[in-house]
Amino acid sequence: MSETPEPAVGAARRDVSIANPANALTALRLVLVPAFAALTVGSGMAHSGLRMLACVAFVVASLTDFVDGWIARTWNLITAFGKVADPIADKLLTGTALVLLSWYGHLPWWVTVVILARELGVTGLRFWVIRHGVIPASRGGKIKTTLQILAIAWYLWPFSAAVERVGAAIMAAAVVVTVITGVDYVVRAVRLRRSGRA
Repeated sequence: MSETPEPAVGAARRDVSIANPANALTALRLVLVPAFAALTVGSGMAHSGLRMLACVAFVVASLTDFVDGWIARTWNLITAFGKVADPIADKLLTGTALVLLSWYGHLPWWVTVVILARELGVTGLRFWVIRHGVIPASRGGKIKTTLQILAIAWYLWPFSAAVERVGAAIMAAAVVVTVITGVDYVVRAVRLRRSGRA
């Protein structure tokens, strides 16, 4: 779900073991995805207890995304595994949550399609410009991630119908920011590609 920035320019280059705290958290997030899916499917979005557990699993998994990135940048523990596994784990978690929410009728399918199309599109753009450089995460991207996590968690928790409408408002904001940051990413990718060719 996050767009992890590269380490600061001038950071010391050294061999980093794949077995480090940042990668351990990324691996934990990958493990939590099927656990979260099983709890959600088991609840059928009708059993309050299982929905609460599914929500907790989703929030914990989402928090590992923020923490592993911070650890990797702070202690310079960025590895090839982390660069590949981190975005995969993010998209698996977000994608699974959105698809299940739409499957059980709590979220319109078009919302899921728009968000996932944006995420897959950005991934494609990363590969498109990878030879020319890396586009760092923007503040808008971080806001997008936070709004998506909050909205999904709100939908997962068994609120009353009236309170659940707040989640719809948060999701609407998340969709708007998702689209805007997606367009911004396209513009920055094109500029980077052109500057690289020049």
